[in-house]
Amino acid sequence: MRRNRMRPRAAAAFALLFVLTASGGAFAQGRPRVQELIDRIDQLYRADSSYALMEMEIVNPNWQRTLRLKAWSEGTDKTLIRILEPAKERGTGTLRIGNEMWNYLPKVDKTIRIPPSMMMSSWMGSDFTNDDLVKEFTFAEDYAFRYADLDNPEENRLYIECTPKEGRPIVWARVMLVVNAENLLPVSEMFYDEKDQLMRTMSFRDVKTFDDRRIPSVMELVPHDGKGKTVIRYLEAQFNTAIPAGTFTTRNLRTFRG
Repeated sequence: MRRNRMRPRAAAAFALLFVLTASGGAFAQGRPRVQELIDRIDQLYRADSSYALMEMEIVNPNWQRTLRLKAWSEGTDKTLIRILEPAKERGTGTLRIGNEMWNYLPKVDKTIRIPPSMMMSSWMGSDFTNDDLVKEFTFAEDYAFRYADLDNPEENRLYIECTPKEGRPIVWARVMLVVNAENLLPVSEMFYDEKDQLMRTMSFRDVKTFDDRRIPSVMELVPHDGKGKTVIRYLEAQFNTAIPAGTFTTRNLRTFRG
């Protein structure tokens, strides 16, 4: 799912952890080279293909609900999401191919292409937008980055400030990435607007092993308007798994029930 990133890595959210390759001079002043660390973070939820069973908990001031869903991905430009629960939304699906996106609504048996005017709309009432699922920026390719030395850093934390490269259609003025210095896994990503106001924070926690890979199994996205949060929990995950031909098609979006 594309972040601005979901995917705020949501997309989100379907890939794998590469082992950091140690090399001569890889550490400077007790820190890994920032390029190596950024490459590692970029690959955290990536794979040539992936499958995941997840829960998405959406909390708003006046209501809350939990979706159970399956998701498949191939490369960086194909994603299929299918809602399993609640029963009234079972079969609802989202397909992304490159920068195009479709939703299937089983109640009316219609496949709807998402127009550009709706890309900033909420996906299924969550704090993730349709745009988050489509965009697939990477820190390594689309941002300039450097270690940030804060006045009062938290113990065992590395801070990396990322700013979009010129010409990239990224809505954030900068992103502050916080990494656990011991296991080199992300702790949080903080997104700032052009006025340098903190707009939302993605937190990572509950590290688990899936398919021999260790990743944070919980991602929590909190907008800084005080109006709720969205939590994604990985229940199952497989990486570099075989995906049947025809999975990422509008026909399959409509007919496949998974």
